[in-house]
Amino acid sequence: MLAAGLSQGVRVMKIVVLGAGVIGVTSAWYLSRAGHQVTVVDRQPAAAMETSFANAGEISPGYSTPWAAPGIPQKALRWMFQRHAPLVLHASADPVRAGWMARMLGNCTSDAYAVNKSRMMRVAEYSRDCLQALRADTGIRYDERTQGTLQVFRKPEQLAAVQKDIAVLKADGVAYEELDVDGCVRAEPGLAHARHLLTGGLRLPGDETGDCHIFTQALAALAAEAGVEFLYDTTISGLEGTPGRITAALTSAGRLTADAFVVALGSHSPALVAPFGVRLPVHPVKGYSLTLPIEDEARAPVSTVMDETYKVAITRLGDRIRVGGLAELAGFDLSLSPRRRATLAKSVGELFGGAGDLNAAQFWTGLRPMTPDGTPIIGATPVRNLWLNTGHGTLGWTMAAGSARVLADLISGQTPQIRADDLAVSRYRRTRRAAQGQARPAAA
Repeated sequence: MLAAGLSQGVRVMKIVVLGAGVIGVTSAWYLSRAGHQVTVVDRQPAAAMETSFANAGEISPGYSTPWAAPGIPQKALRWMFQRHAPLVLHASADPVRAGWMARMLGNCTSDAYAVNKSRMMRVAEYSRDCLQALRADTGIRYDERTQGTLQVFRKPEQLAAVQKDIAVLKADGVAYEELDVDGCVRAEPGLAHARHLLTGGLRLPGDETGDCHIFTQALAALAAEAGVEFLYDTTISGLEGTPGRITAALTSAGRLTADAFVVALGSHSPALVAPFGVRLPVHPVKGYSLTLPIEDEARAPVSTVMDETYKVAITRLGDRIRVGGLAELAGFDLSLSPRRRATLAKSVGELFGGAGDLNAAQFWTGLRPMTPDGTPIIGATPVRNLWLNTGHGTLGWTMAAGSARVLADLISGQTPQIRADDLAVSRYRRTRRAAQGQARPAAA
C-alpha cells in the first residue's frame, strides 16, 4: 500500500527542496520515487546538521500531543518560578511572538486539544507505517528499536490528567497499556532503582526509537544514488517571482529555476515565504539534549521513557542514551543554558542513575518549528507552485516520512492515503496580500 512510484498521467517536474533536515530529505526521497527531478539546497555541509542533529530519538505516534492543552496557561505561570521548568518563556516585545503565543493559548481548550491531538496522531501513525515500509524497502539502519514508549508519572494527579489522552487513543484505535509501578519496571528494568519516585505509567507499544541524524544522512546518500542532487554549503537568500508563481530560488550557487518549490526550512520558513503573502505561524521553540555513553547496561533504558514531570524523553540509541526535551521561547538564540542542562541531568540521573556517564555527555540545542496548534503545515499555498512541509515542532522525526509521502502525493496530483486538507496553511485563514514580487533576504 505504501510503495511509491510514478503513476500514469503524472507530469514529471523539476522540483527544488529548500532544507536538508529530516523533513527536506524525506520529501526529496518520496518526490524522487514518484519520478520527479529533485534538487535539495542547504546551508550546512551535510544533511541533518541543525534541528535533526541530536533530537530526542523517539518516534512516538501515541505520544503525539499538542503543547497547547487545557491547564497549560496556569502551569506556565507556576513554571516561571521553578528551577527545572519544562517550559520557559523569556520576556519579549516581539509582536510576532506575542501573536503566536495568543494563538497557542487559544488552542488550550478541551475541544481544540482533542481535534489537534487526533490530527497529529493521524499524521504520526501514517508516518510510522511509511517509515517501516521504507526500512523494509531499503534496509536502512539507524540504531532503530521497536519496543514502544513508556510515559512515567511521579504524581497521582498526572495519572488522572492522562485520562484525556487515553480517551483520544481509544477513539483512534491506538494500542496502549496503563501500568502500575511494577508494570513500569517490567517494561523498563532500569527503573528498578527509581521505583520509589513513580506512581504509574502509560505504555505505547507501537512507538519506535532511532537516531534521526544517522537516518537522515543515510537516506540522503540513498537519494543521491537515485539521482537527487544535493547542494550543500549553499545559502538561500530568497525567492523570485510574482504573487501567483515562484520562478526561482536565489542562492549562493546561483538562481535555481524549477516547476515547483518545497519550503522545508523549519523555523526559517516564515521569513522566506512572507514576501509572497504567505503568513506562516511557525515559531522557533528551543529544545536541548544530552547524549551519554552507556556505562551500565542493566541500568539503561531499553527504549524511550518519557518523564512527564520535566517533559524529558530518555532514549536508548545503540551504546548511547539520548536525553532530550524542554521548551524555551527565546527566538533564534542557540546558546547553551547550564540550567537547562541541569534539568536534563536531573531527570536521567533520578530515573536511570549510573546508566551513563554524565561527565562525558554531549550537550546540544536546536530550534523546533512549532505551530500554535501543534499540527504541521503540509501542502499547497496560494502561490500555485510553492509548497510547504514545516511546523512539526517536537515531532519532526516522528512525522517525517508520512509528511513527505503526503506532500509527494499532493504535488504529483495523487490523493494521499490519509486526510490532508486540514494540514495546509489555509487552516490559518489564508494569507495576507503580497507586498512585492521578490523575497527579502532570509536567514536560511
